[in-house]
Amino acid sequence: MAPSHATRVFLFLQGPHGPFFAQLARMLRAAGATTWRVGFNKGDEAFWPDPASYLPFTADARLWPARAAALMDEKGVTDLVLYGDTRPIHADAIAAARARGITVHVFEEGYLRPYWVTYERGGANGHSRIMDLTVDQMRRALDGLDLDLPDAPARWGDMRQHVFYGALYHYFVFLRNRAYAGFRPHRALSVGQEFRLYLRRLALMPVLWADRVQATWRIKTGGFPYHLALLQLEHDASFRDHSPFATMEDFLRVLIAGFADGAPSHHHLVFKAHPLEDGRTPLRQNIRRIAAEHGVASRVHYVRGGKLARLLNDARSAVTVNSTAAQQALWRGLPLKAFGQAVYLKPEFVSDQPMDAFFQNPSRPDSRAYRDYRHFLLETSQITGSFYSARGRRQLLRQVVDMMLSPEDPYEALQAGRPAPRQHLRLVK
Repeated sequence: MAPSHATRVFLFLQGPHGPFFAQLARMLRAAGATTWRVGFNKGDEAFWPDPASYLPFTADARLWPARAAALMDEKGVTDLVLYGDTRPIHADAIAAARARGITVHVFEEGYLRPYWVTYERGGANGHSRIMDLTVDQMRRALDGLDLDLPDAPARWGDMRQHVFYGALYHYFVFLRNRAYAGFRPHRALSVGQEFRLYLRRLALMPVLWADRVQATWRIKTGGFPYHLALLQLEHDASFRDHSPFATMEDFLRVLIAGFADGAPSHHHLVFKAHPLEDGRTPLRQNIRRIAAEHGVASRVHYVRGGKLARLLNDARSAVTVNSTAAQQALWRGLPLKAFGQAVYLKPEFVSDQPMDAFFQNPSRPDSRAYRDYRHFLLETSQITGSFYSARGRRQLLRQVVDMMLSPEDPYEALQAGRPAPRQHLRLVK
């Protein structure tokens, strides 16, 4: 007889922009579980089509911790589901859930993006269980398993869908949010500013594309050795909560100073912006100004997003705070320097050299250790699919629902010799 999940009660908080959480809840209900969704604004409500299970929170945010605890008790919640674990409303709910022994399911963008997403229990990124696992422990868990590892794809997936759903979400919050007077965004910008930035990015996509192509062409045809800096969104949780820098400009200063002091005079430094960079931080202007201060302006370049592989394939090394894009550099065997907390921050493949010494003669990673680490991720927390495209969501739901209903988290299952069935090689395009 199939196991019953009638006693499982899933409480959803904020998810990725778009319909993924609603579709996930429908699958969980089909398995026999009960689902509820707390919405904090009109955008949350718009992407949850079942009003009977929707619970609007319209009060002042200071009342949320008590309300979260009360909801968990009233509904008999057994599982908490959320996207990212650091925004204040999620951190408060996680604290209440842990006090009650409730399982916390955390979704995030893939550590091995673009064609995987991350599913973990308890926490993600700097709060992930991977932070405390050594490569040797991973190797022991993999003993006896054989997997033909797929190559790292060349581009970040579902860009247009991601931007579209982001713009639609902020439209609802900006123009139709009257019932949620107590809502405050978890980022520094107002909802209106966020909405205008999304619209601006959509409108400027052709211009940004032309600028990116021109900058990439100059670098590819320049014939000079170069080091690649992988930039992140200054407002993203990984940078905001798991890095030693208060602003992206602080990181730029450390990086350019190290390059000026240590890199051979014929080497160049290329900054690649995050694919979703929207101009709220004046990156190009800051890079030009700091490079000029150090006398290296002619050897420093800036590229607006685009395909990472085109630049990584010819790079000498890569530097980042804690971007997941660094995994593509490690896959290629490139030396890597990272500053923040990251799941790949293992001594076997991340350099501990000072910045100037790294640019002068970067130490290479242990590629065999990285392959074992990557194998471990693909057997545990990295799920084939995506949040934003219809095809990607279908592929993701085929796997992740059973993983959520399992009594073991993905890491425990593998270490116990019971890895979940996976679809590694059918990549979403």
